[in-house]
Parts: sequence; C-alpha cells; structure tokens
Amino acid sequence: MEIRNIAIIAHVDHGKTALTDAILRQTGFEKEGVSMDSNALEKERGITIYSKNASVIYPKVSSPKSDFGFAQSPTLGKPTKINIVDTPGHADFGSEVERILRSIDSVLLVVDAQEGPMPQTRFVLKKSLEIGHKPIVILNKIDKKAADPKKAHNEIFELFFDLGASEEQLDFTTIYAIAKDGIAMKNLDDKSENLKPLLDTILEKVKPAKNDKEAPLKAQPFNLAYDNFLGRMAIVRIYDGVIKDGQKVFIKKSSGEIEEGKITKMFTFEGINRKEVKEAEAGDIAMLAGLPNIYIGDTIVYNKETESLPAIKVDEPTIALNFLVNNSPFGGREGKFVTSRQIRERLEKELEVNVGLKVDFEGDIIKVYGRGELHIAILLENMRREGFELQVSEPQVIIKEIEGVKSEPFEEVTVDIPEEMQGVIIEKLSKRGVMMTGTKAHNHHLRLTFEGPTRGLLGYRNQFVIDTKGEGIFASRVIGFKPYAGTIQKKPTGSMVSMANGKALAFALNNLQTRGVLYIAPTTEVYEGMIIGNTAKGDDMTVNPTKGKQLTNMRASGSDDKVYLAPPTFITIENGLEIIAEDEYLEITPKSVRLRKKYLTELQRSKANKK
Repeated sequence: MEIRNIAIIAHVDHGKTALTDAILRQTGFEKEGVSMDSNALEKERGITIYSKNASVIYPKVSSPKSDFGFAQSPTLGKPTKINIVDTPGHADFGSEVERILRSIDSVLLVVDAQEGPMPQTRFVLKKSLEIGHKPIVILNKIDKKAADPKKAHNEIFELFFDLGASEEQLDFTTIYAIAKDGIAMKNLDDKSENLKPLLDTILEKVKPAKNDKEAPLKAQPFNLAYDNFLGRMAIVRIYDGVIKDGQKVFIKKSSGEIEEGKITKMFTFEGINRKEVKEAEAGDIAMLAGLPNIYIGDTIVYNKETESLPAIKVDEPTIALNFLVNNSPFGGREGKFVTSRQIRERLEKELEVNVGLKVDFEGDIIKVYGRGELHIAILLENMRREGFELQVSEPQVIIKEIEGVKSEPFEEVTVDIPEEMQGVIIEKLSKRGVMMTGTKAHNHHLRLTFEGPTRGLLGYRNQFVIDTKGEGIFASRVIGFKPYAGTIQKKPTGSMVSMANGKALAFALNNLQTRGVLYIAPTTEVYEGMIIGNTAKGDDMTVNPTKGKQLTNMRASGSDDKVYLAPPTFITIENGLEIIAEDEYLEITPKSVRLRKKYLTELQRSKANKK
C-alpha cells in the first residue's frame, strides 16, 4: 500500500484540529465527537499543545461505498495510507513543529480566510520551505462574514515570495474549506458536501513515500511518548528498510556514540489509536518501545556501518526561571508531592518528551529554560493537577554574548485591533522598547506589526486584553537574538502586601480596593508577606486585610452602609507569571495559586534592600 506523510500546520486557532477531526470522521476512522485534542488542558483552552499522530486509508476498502456516499471506482486509484501529524499553532510550542517537518513529505498550510497569514504562519511556513516541501494551502473559514479568500490568497503568495520560495513552491495548490462543517472545494464556485476534493488533492499532489524495503534500515525519532507499562517510546519515521518487533538495533547518537537496544513492542497508527504490529516498512511512521535511552534526532540502524541521518535541531529556549520547594506558611497543606527530589524526578520525566525544555539541576535551586510563558505555564498546570506543590521565580530572558556583543531574544508582534485603540497600544508597547514596523487597515480594524525585545513583552498579554476590552488579537514569534535593548520599565503597579495572618474581611478589603486591584475575596486565608492586590501607584504597600470594623453601641445611618466590593482579579498561573516582580515568588499548589514576597516580613525585606 502506498503511503503519504503529511503535517497540518497553521497559526493558533486557524482550524488545524477541526480539519483533522473532519478527515478522521469522514474516512470512518473516528466517531462524531472524538477529537485529536484529547488532553484535558487542550479541551479547556481550545488549542493544540502536543503534536499527535493519526492515519487514515483513502479511498476506503471496507465497503462498496465510502462514508462520503460515492461509489469506489478505478479512477480514485488504489487505497492509500495517509499518515497525518496535527501540530500546535502557538509560538511557544514551535519546537513541536520544527522536528516534525523533517519527518513528513508535505504540509497542509491552513490559513483563516478572514485573518490571513499571522506570525506563526510565517514561522512554520519558513521552516517548511527551507526543508523543500511544496505546501498545499487551505483557506479555511470561508463562511465568515468578513472572510476575503482572494485577499488572503494574495497575502499568502506575497508571504511565499518574501520567504524565498522557489518557482515550484510558488505554484502552490489552494483548497477552500469550512473545516468545522467538513467541507472542502477546489474552486470558490464549486459545490461540495465533504472533504473529497482535499483528499483527492493530497493523493494527486503529495508524492508517495520512498519505499525501499531492501535497503539497510534507517529510522529517526521525531517525537517521544511515555507509557506507564512500556516506558519511553519513540515515534519514528522509517526512511529505508524494514523494522521488526523483537529485533536488535543500534542507536547512533549525534555525538558519535552507538548504543545497542532491542525493540520489545511496535505500533503503527489507525485513526488516532495505536495498533500493534510485527513489522513496519520504509515510508511508514511507527511507535517503538524498548529503547529507554533514545532521543529525538538519533538514528536507528541494524548495521553499525550504516550512515547516520542528519540530526534534528530545534530553536533554543528564550526564558528561564527557578523552581523551588514551597516554603510559605501554607506549604505542604494541599500538595501530595512537595519535596525537591519529587520535583526533580518530575522534571526529568518531562525532559523525556518535551524537547523545547531545558533544566539545570545543579544546586538547591532548579533552573528551568522554556520557549515562553505559555510553555512554562502548561508544565506548571500539569504538575499541579498531578498533586505537585512548588513555587517559581519571575521569568527572565536568556542573555547571550554573540561575537562579543551582549544580546537578548527579540520578537515580531502582530496585533489586530479596532482603529480607535491604536493610540494606547502604540504608547504601551513603545514604553517597553517595542517599535512599530508596519500597519494595514481592514474593515475598521488595524493590523499593526512591531519588533522588540522579549523582555519588554513579558507580562504584557494580560494588559493587552484589558486595553482592547477583549477585542484585540495578539500574536508574536521569536525572530532571533539582537543587541541588548537597555533598561525597560515593565510594571507600572506596586504590590499590596499583607502584614497579618488570618482571614481577609470585607470591611478591610472595602478600604483597600480604592488603592488598586484586589486578588482575593473576603474570607480568603492570608499570611504575612502574601500579596493580596496591586497598587495603582508603583510602590509596594503593606496592609492589614484582616482588620475588622470597630464595634460600638452607637449606630448611624451614614456609617453603617453595606460594603460593596468589586470582583477580584484572581491569580492564575498565566497571569501570575505576567505580573510577578523580581522580589516575589508564585506559589502553586493543587488547589491554589498565590503571589508572595521572597522575604515575608517587612524587616527582612528592608535588610535585603540594603544589601
């Protein structure tokens, strides 16, 4: 059976997973309601976080008629296996996309017909073009009122041209789709009820995977998985030869080391499920167990003399922060795993599958390096749901010296906002060292592009939502390291720090809410040094949220009014990582997320400031 290997790439929320789900449903490999985004966090957030594999056979051979309702005919050709990799769209998970593009033969580039190409579209397309893929472009969401497929098509062509696409790559095929309804068409005027035009285009335009079963085995892992019974598992693309269950293999590392191993179990994909097999051949994607020391980019061979495949490299992390044991007064109350050893073991396990992450375990403080705030926030959210309790420091950008020049990561930012909001956005970003590089007007909205240091953008996304009243779209991508941009003022507010232990009272909070924004509600338990809100002025303020009203026998109509409190802004992991200051920790437990000062008492803070 011929095999086609494709990845679906796009900017976040442009419809990759909806399209993959529709393909699986219409080819009969999954039921209605089953989604590739199976992780609990993915379902809650509505985004893809982890790349996932699936496969379908098209045209189907199980019945005289396919699930589309059209009869099988010789013109459709022989049944073909299509391996599909659904990739994340958020820039923080770019490392997931980079390594996958090397292992497939073509990509489906999904673009929102209203928004057009966005920053992550540029990032994933650039990587794909460099490898030599000829993408199939899918203009999705053409049913939107403001959709403009022709304009989006022209913008995509310009993007291909800007990225140095070859003449062959510029001659890309375009499919128009409504992924949520499972509809695709080759021309805007066509009538269609299913994804048959897209699947036919894949068979027509994507070359069959090379299938040399007689050549010496060459396979390379592009993803890792973990099974509680089988341990570490490698998801590999087989380039040459045949790989068999129970056979001994050699693992050739990029460092030149060679390790021997034995495959204990082997699976291929059927729909989104794995199917145990005894052998897999060149061109296919398989999942292997029994190789505990395998890493992404290694080469699996039968003969030591077989030449290694080029190593897979991913971009370096851009931010770093410290992971510490939670030593607050409330430490150990809610967590099941609270010790330094348990946190280390969990991070070691994470390193087996999360290639965008780096961890320095030397010393008492564990230093974790990631691709962005969301990348770290997802890790912390998973850890707290597993029962871990810890605290983390403020994220800091990674500073490097390149050719003797102090350098830091820079990002390209694209914002889509109503016209009347441009003034406040430009002002806020310019204060953070971010400069505007371009502007486009469309439908009473503006698309502004900026360029600036990652350091200036840390903590801004939450403020952007407030400034645009939730109507703006904010997207960014790392464009590399540039000379250090100097001092940047990021946090205009100070912290409201509790001076007492106990339960917060509505009377005290009513007085404090005039000074800033509160993070807690009445009856919340607080401790000395815990941050309960921010102050509108930039200075920290020590307060007593447990102070009650002084009771007397006298009553007065003017002073005995009800207390009206504004709803607090509760701390989450994501907004906590954005608003945290250098002298603070974010305390994370299975049930709570709190901000606190590193030094809990005012005396300790005064001594630390003097030093």
